[in-house]
Amino acid sequence: MLLCGAVMLVTPGPGWLLIFAGLSLLAVEFLWARRLLKRLKAAARQARDHLAGSSDRA
Repeated sequence: MLLCGAVMLVTPGPGWLLIFAGLSLLAVEFLWARRLLKRLKAAARQARDHLAGSSDRA
């Protein structure tokens, strides 16, 4: 799933969605995947907040 998601980042398709789904499955078993998923969720939240803040200023 992660590999397909990475390919879909440069081709048409839901790349990030598939990457998050693959990491979610791996996070059940592996600590490294859980840490990476937590870091990606925090980055996505920060990007969302940044974009929401910039739309308020416009």
